[in-house]
Amino acid sequence: MNNNQIRLFVKIAESGSFTKAGQELNMTQPAVSRAIASLESELEVKLLLRDRRNGLMLTDIGKRILVVFREILMGFDKVHQEICAEKGLEQGSIRVGAFPAASAHFSPKIISSIARKYPHIEIQLHEGSIAEVKEWLESRIIDIGLIISPYGEFETIPLYREKLYAVLRDDHPLQQKSVVCVQDLANEPILLCRAGYETPVVDLFNRSGSILKVKYEVNNYATALNMIQEGLAVGVMSELSLLSLPPNVVVRELEPEAYRDIHLAVNSLAESSIAVKLFIETALQLFTNK
Repeated sequence: MNNNQIRLFVKIAESGSFTKAGQELNMTQPAVSRAIASLESELEVKLLLRDRRNGLMLTDIGKRILVVFREILMGFDKVHQEICAEKGLEQGSIRVGAFPAASAHFSPKIISSIARKYPHIEIQLHEGSIAEVKEWLESRIIDIGLIISPYGEFETIPLYREKLYAVLRDDHPLQQKSVVCVQDLANEPILLCRAGYETPVVDLFNRSGSILKVKYEVNNYATALNMIQEGLAVGVMSELSLLSLPPNVVVRELEPEAYRDIHLAVNSLAESSIAVKLFIETALQLFTNK
């Protein structure tokens, strides 16, 4: 078992194709098949299955091995980064996962800053729901993620605290108030955005002793805003998702105040690569307490 076989297996698992993996690594399909057959023979387990309906599939042991192989490749990359750093050349790659609102606000500035300071560091951005970002961290698809509570077993660093607001159509009776009490929302149909909003919103209503009546659930904050624009419900949303409001939608302060905290998350700070630590350092310089 060697580095090339490990890298090839990970490429096949991620692309779902022998052909695509071979093209990325400049290998012919027969060479790819021989390498995987040799790897399975050496390990004495079946890692991949071909299914007519579902295509290429990982076996259960293949899924577990994939996580381990990703960790091994991270180790190779860390060695390379250490050697480059010793020579004064920061290099490497960082795979970052973020939910859309956080990605739009944080990623461009962080990536731009790193590109100026460390032009040989490559950043790959993966966007998805907060649940997906956590899954990508667990399976080692990404090196670092932007998530909110609950943080699970990850090691996290606070990055940004954003305020929650009541979001209404401009003809809603509550829009006349500069501050909306949570109790005022007890009888309102609430639109709940599942993209990381549910925990702080539920906590807010629980703290206020109010009943949360969820009428609609969506996964995208843009969809939520458009539904509020149509007068379908009232929303409780965070500031980063309210930077560009559609017409006829207004924002009001909440009483009591509520927040959600965005953290940088990794599987292990001690085992993070030099490039990932530079990403964390850059993000904190740009956004902490701002």
